[in-house]
Amino acid sequence: MAVEAPVYKNKRMRILKLSLFLSIAIFFTHCIDDEEDNYVPKPRGYYKIQFPKKEYRLYDSICPFKFEYPQYGFLEKDKHPMAEPCWLNVEFPYFKATLHLTYKSMQNNKISDLIEDSRDLAVKHQIKSTGIEETLILRDSSKVFGLIYDIDGNTASSLQFYVTDSTNHFIRGALYFNTRPNIDSVKIVLDFLRKDVIHFLHTLQWKKK
Repeated sequence: MAVEAPVYKNKRMRILKLSLFLSIAIFFTHCIDDEEDNYVPKPRGYYKIQFPKKEYRLYDSICPFKFEYPQYGFLEKDKHPMAEPCWLNVEFPYFKATLHLTYKSMQNNKISDLIEDSRDLAVKHQIKSTGIEETLILRDSSKVFGLIYDIDGNTASSLQFYVTDSTNHFIRGALYFNTRPNIDSVKIVLDFLRKDVIHFLHTLQWKKK
């Protein structure tokens, strides 16, 4: 019976080890290729937003109403050619948003027409919305009555409202973002600024003639 020489035996062991190493390498390479083929990209991220502290200042000028608005916003008159004297914009540069406020005296306007116009302007966004939720505004002691329209979906304006004393004054408000509508990216900012709109509605006072 022949006996393998030590040199031949060692060479054979090296060949077996090399074959085993190559088999393992091919196996793991195949696994990595499968993982790459099944790679799913991460969803798009958004910048983290640092929200300022909520502090307010009083607006009390020649207009027949007064209210409080945030320190991180600034007021300016509406620059539209057809704008009336008490049409105001509350600008939020950090959030690229604007709260448009349009005032109407009811001496020359019917309340039913003003309410219908406000509703039509809110409903026109329903084309791209997934629904509209209405919230009643009722402050008997200050004679502030109206509705808030929360408009869901990727719309140009996700929040609108109107308030009136039902006899002399009417204000319509609309919050717009100066960016492409994307509710996923603006939702957290919308929730933050909605609280400022609620504060406006809670502090609004009509002036006596």
